[in-house]
Amino acid sequence: MRLALTFILFCGPAASIVAAPPEKIDFQRDVRPILAEKCIGCHGPNQPEAGVRMVDRASILASGESGHPIVVAGKPDQSELIRRVLSTDPDLRMPPGEKPPLTPEQVAILKKWIESGADWSAHWSFVPIERPPVPEVVQQGWPRSEMDRFVLAGLEAKKWTPSPEADRSTLLKRLSYDLIGLPPTIAEADAFLNDTSPEAYDKVVQRLLDSPHFGERWGRHWLDLAHYADSDGYEKDRARADAYLYRDWVIDAINRDLPFDQFTIQQLAGDLLPDATTSQRIATAFLRQTLTNEEGGVDQEEYRVAACFDRTETVGTVWLGLTIGCARCHGHKYDPLPHQDYYKLFAFFNNAEEENERLPIGAAAVSELDRERQPLVTAILARKQALAPAEAAWEATERQKLLDTTDTKLTEDPITIVEVTSTALPDEKFDVDNKGIHAPLSPREQDAYTVIGSTDGTITGIKLSALPDERAPHKGTGLASSGNFVISRITLTLEQDGQPTRHIPLHRATADYSQAGFAPTQVLPDAPDSRKGWAVGGKVNEKHALTLRTKEPIEVPEGSRLRLVIDQQYGSNHVLASFQVVVLRGNARGLGFSEPSIITALDTYPEKRVANLKRQLFDYYTSQVVRDPELARLEAELRQVDEKHKAKLTLVRTISQPLLPRTTRLFHRGEFLSPREVVEAGAPQPLSKLVARGDVPDRLDLAQWLIAPDNPLTTRVAVNHTWQRLFGHGLVRTPADFGVRGERPTHPELLDWLADRFRSDWKWSRKELIRQIVRSATYRQASHHRPEYEAQDPLNLSLFRQNRFRVEAEIVRDLNLAVSGLLSPKIGGPSVFPPMPEELAKLSYANSFSWKNSTGEDRYRRGMYTFFKRTIPHPSLMTFDAPDANVACVERTVSNTPLQSLTLLNNESHLEAAQQMARRALSTPAATEDERLALALRWCITRPPSAAEVAVLKQTLDAGRDYYKDHEPDAKQFGGEAKVENQTPAEVAAWTATMRVMLNLDEFVTRE
Repeated sequence: MRLALTFILFCGPAASIVAAPPEKIDFQRDVRPILAEKCIGCHGPNQPEAGVRMVDRASILASGESGHPIVVAGKPDQSELIRRVLSTDPDLRMPPGEKPPLTPEQVAILKKWIESGADWSAHWSFVPIERPPVPEVVQQGWPRSEMDRFVLAGLEAKKWTPSPEADRSTLLKRLSYDLIGLPPTIAEADAFLNDTSPEAYDKVVQRLLDSPHFGERWGRHWLDLAHYADSDGYEKDRARADAYLYRDWVIDAINRDLPFDQFTIQQLAGDLLPDATTSQRIATAFLRQTLTNEEGGVDQEEYRVAACFDRTETVGTVWLGLTIGCARCHGHKYDPLPHQDYYKLFAFFNNAEEENERLPIGAAAVSELDRERQPLVTAILARKQALAPAEAAWEATERQKLLDTTDTKLTEDPITIVEVTSTALPDEKFDVDNKGIHAPLSPREQDAYTVIGSTDGTITGIKLSALPDERAPHKGTGLASSGNFVISRITLTLEQDGQPTRHIPLHRATADYSQAGFAPTQVLPDAPDSRKGWAVGGKVNEKHALTLRTKEPIEVPEGSRLRLVIDQQYGSNHVLASFQVVVLRGNARGLGFSEPSIITALDTYPEKRVANLKRQLFDYYTSQVVRDPELARLEAELRQVDEKHKAKLTLVRTISQPLLPRTTRLFHRGEFLSPREVVEAGAPQPLSKLVARGDVPDRLDLAQWLIAPDNPLTTRVAVNHTWQRLFGHGLVRTPADFGVRGERPTHPELLDWLADRFRSDWKWSRKELIRQIVRSATYRQASHHRPEYEAQDPLNLSLFRQNRFRVEAEIVRDLNLAVSGLLSPKIGGPSVFPPMPEELAKLSYANSFSWKNSTGEDRYRRGMYTFFKRTIPHPSLMTFDAPDANVACVERTVSNTPLQSLTLLNNESHLEAAQQMARRALSTPAATEDERLALALRWCITRPPSAAEVAVLKQTLDAGRDYYKDHEPDAKQFGGEAKVENQTPAEVAAWTATMRVMLNLDEFVTRE
């Protein structure tokens, strides 16, 4: 027998016998993990200690501050690296301090690596994908597909054998759990067990892939990656009424097997596709799953940036499998991702605007309305893009004017009333005193008051106050029978010697109170209805003020007078009873803008304007400044279309491209208040080059780069995600980290073979990838433990068997509802509210959220439709390890706790399932009680149970009968209110208790 070579390495006073390094050193497998664990933390790309960088071959061949070469290729004894790791001097030894030294085996590997030339190859995941040859194997009869040969070759190298194929009942249950997340029915089980044709298994696979529940099952996996939720997050955590539309899109896209490349493009850049459809725009809600902070006083730009950080890191995790977020504040410690590369990716999402747009919902509505709306939407966007440069120049000019303007406080100043007249009552007089102006009481249909007053100096507006009058009906402010008035129009003129010299335009009409439908803005000249105006119905006997501002400061020369005309055309004596008039002075900054909010928007630093401020400025410019007729016409046409179909339109959160690009800067240490140099959008260094369609890369370019043939990561990551769902763990067991610190693939050739076929042969078809995997002998292995291999491979990295694991949180409840007969088969739609303790909902911010338990069919919808509130998730979901939806989740944890057992026993939904399952069992014809018990057990475990198993359940049933026949109140409560024909409450309760045992079986909630 050939013995393994050993050698003695002296390190200090004692000698150790160590295993020989591999015959051929592989840098990726043997050396890089040592450097990553022991060296890179201090000698990485950022501020390396002693000037020693160990991130590429050039850096290790250089000299640090010591002047000695770190590595001399071919000469380990002259290499400072070896001298330092072997040193006994604590000031020289590496790693320093109390960090554990390298093991003798690690030192031996480094020495042999240097002897062989110290090669430095790219990290495995950054190497372009080339389809490897399929290996030869000895056991020719075992593989069912070429992928099996990769697994078998690894087992044969260890002289191991794969596990036998699982029994047919287990295979059917496994497929059903994996592909649709529901148990097979007994009819489906019997059909499969009785089908002896070679195509039997493939027919089951095809049936499950065609099931509409397939999209639900695999859509839930994707929603984990998207960190989907039905609420905003943060303290207020408001509900998102439209959130489900994205979930429906995901389910539909997966059911129709939208190729993964298009699945990627539509979610990252559906809005940028030519003539983007409603479906493609809804897909961009993937990027709207970020948290939204609506707290008072928050810096909206800070949270906009936080959302962009989230989008950047989510794409890095979901498509690239890299810990991109590590480079947000500094260059990545381990992977070749400089600080600047993070912001190259960030730039794509920094140039994305959050939209809330009305879109047609419903299959018929979408196809019909898209044809009608899309040309208008496209034309409007093109027109806005044409106007954008001029609008940006206007913004800059007006902002500078505001910055250059000093301002004073707004004050009120009385005027000297010279004369007040009425057109309806020219012969009657107004009483004027220090309290105000009092109109004559004679009835009239309509009227116009003219107030002439004297003042001088600079004015910036007028204020008219309606006063309660003891003479008026109900002591109101108006002379109508209700005590109300209606001011239709107000005009202001400057005159000299009784002759008008200047008309003074007024705008910014505001009031402290206004009646519904009678807004203060209706007194302005361009209001649509000349009869309606400002009124105060509901509060007629209180003082109210109407304020109007001039469009610029008005200089009133000494000796001039103001003529104010108060037109009141509503009719039925709706005229003012008593009122006051004063002029306003000061606060002239930005006076020309009809909306004060525009001043606030212009005051905001351009780089900090969030999407709503940008839209507000643009809309103001096009509607109030240039009044572009073409844009106005197009928008009017779109409004007409939307009004005609308004019942079919829903407000949806989407993403769009800004009209003008936003400048992206690198943030020092990731702090958005510390912007540094400008960064252009692009791809990270170690990956393939991103080719832009135009001058500036956009999200569509990014999406196309992600799925480009020369991008080595996306297909590997996608295949790994799929493998993980079908085996419990991926071929790369760190699915969120394909970088240096992540684990190497257990079967690298198989990963690349699948990745290449997924992209090239299977045309990005998710269903075909899954079909090929589940048809394999590797997938079909039994999951029984094999003690002969467990000690050497406790994690089953070699895939010598299948893995068994508990199903996810949502599926636990789905299984209960399915076997009980309660489960609703409805696909899609708004989220629902299954039973939850009332006390939990009360924990929401300021009691702003109430959880009203759903009734009817909605009470029994699948778990993926349960309303997910980020701050108060449904407790059953969290008990079974559902993610919190705050960040992308690529792999759920699986715990095993007593609380889970208590939930299955006592949770309201699970108890309802046990009650209904008991009623179902008692209502199902069966020859004997044992047969009825066996039938109910098969609903849960699929396979025919043994006589011993049925006997145990019979004992449980009998014990229940003994208890409940003497505890009738308990029986009525536990068995539920619904009656079963010819059965006593005690019998129903005993069967309920027995069904609850079945629903708690490990075999039921475990995917074998």
